[in-house]
Amino acid sequence: MKPKKIILFDGMCNFCDSTVNFIISHDPDEIFIFAPLQSSKGKELLQQFGLSTESFDSLVLLDGNRCYTKSTAALHIAKHLNGFLKIFYGFIIIPKPIRDFFYQIIAKNRYKWFGQKNKCILPSENIKKRFLQ
Repeated sequence: MKPKKIILFDGMCNFCDSTVNFIISHDPDEIFIFAPLQSSKGKELLQQFGLSTESFDSLVLLDGNRCYTKSTAALHIAKHLNGFLKIFYGFIIIPKPIRDFFYQIIAKNRYKWFGQKNKCILPSENIKKRFLQ
């Protein structure tokens, strides 16, 4: 069995929560597992890869010993989703500073545009196995 790819996300962000649900629905092979950045497991993994445990403005993809953040993480995730979503990986040819510029606009405004939770929501029983404890 191949090791799973771990997605760390902002568990307080409505947009991020919707994104996780979208990924789950387009990942029938269950390639990805998830953990909120704010969780103890999320912080432990961030520390392992030398990332901040205080700033939660980036999606993080852990793929074995590789760590991707921001737009690079999003594009590497798209590469593994079913259907037409794989084509978005083609944007990887755009230089990272340009991709991340647009990523940061969304990241900085995500609470204002999409709202924020007071606490991380627990996943439903049928997808709980996809989340690190």
